[in-house]
Amino acid sequence: MIKVLAKIPPVVSFRATGFPRMLPFNITLSVTSRCNSKCATCNIWRGEKQELALDELEKVFHSLGQAPYWFTMSGGEPFLRSDIVEVCEAAYEICRPGIINIPTNGLLSKSIPDKVREIAKRCHGTQIVVNLSLDGIGQDHDTIRGVPGNFDRVMETYRGLSELELGNFTLGVHSVVSRYNVDRFDSLADFVETLKPDSYIAEIAEERVELGTIGGGITPEPNDFEKAADRLIAYLEKGKNSGMGRINQAFRKRYYRMVGEVYTSRKQVIPCYAGFASAQIAANGDVWACCIRAESMGNLRDYHYNFHRIWAGQAAEAIRREIVEGKCYCPLANASYTNMLCHPQTLISVSSDLARSLMNHRMAGIAS
Repeated sequence: MIKVLAKIPPVVSFRATGFPRMLPFNITLSVTSRCNSKCATCNIWRGEKQELALDELEKVFHSLGQAPYWFTMSGGEPFLRSDIVEVCEAAYEICRPGIINIPTNGLLSKSIPDKVREIAKRCHGTQIVVNLSLDGIGQDHDTIRGVPGNFDRVMETYRGLSELELGNFTLGVHSVVSRYNVDRFDSLADFVETLKPDSYIAEIAEERVELGTIGGGITPEPNDFEKAADRLIAYLEKGKNSGMGRINQAFRKRYYRMVGEVYTSRKQVIPCYAGFASAQIAANGDVWACCIRAESMGNLRDYHYNFHRIWAGQAAEAIRREIVEGKCYCPLANASYTNMLCHPQTLISVSSDLARSLMNHRMAGIAS
């Protein structure tokens, strides 16, 4: 975490003045566009199947150096890559990130636990976070995800992962709150609570160019999401986390409140650092500021896999300028956590919330 905090002042300066030009410390890498789900909230499975080969990714990692602290190995479905272990290992050996996060639909229940064990073993100096997607209970989840038997296979994957005894592994559950499940979210959260994952996170379903969902009407009404956010916050406040877990909890609570503010005000509630502190590499090699805009700064194959050249190019500067001018807004979860880290007022608010939480925890301990 100290590594990230040291990057914040120069990144803030980069956004304000253009200097120094920092590489992003939060990278989402779409390792494949292949997916074995047919989700109502995502159409990526309908698109062209693309991915960078392992040797291509290694060149990209060398170009990034040790700038990234947080890698999200996204998709499609990341575990459809037969070499996902080697991809994570290459990112670890070359970039030395503090966190490698892998979201998964959990359908490959026979192979995911073994691959996660191997990833954690090979990337022993990095925290490996696996978040299993769960959008409903039983048939409800299968319907939203478009695959019969999906729920049972996710539960099988969860059981397999929960049996892993690894010091650098965190098992989480992730829900997309959409118009398809927002009215039943309380029941879903209650069910997740019985699973006792290391973490439970949720984000609002957004219409994205990347996912082919523009005009899809998948986003719930702000008031409905606010009710779901209240339930999520209540879940977080029950947690008995300590240390970094408690800090993460404080940031998540702030994020859930911020989502409603963004959709109500229809503007950036806090400055966005996509294109500065965070970026995404699409499955075809395009570099984006974020997956909401999904506007290419350049394709890595056209630049000999040199991330620096794309990041310093005119297309990147033009996209960054529009972001700074507030010409777009969204509550994209991955970027939002980076934005909060780079925003002093939010840090103060989160710190105050954390202090109150610690005080309440101590008082409860004294009372008991």
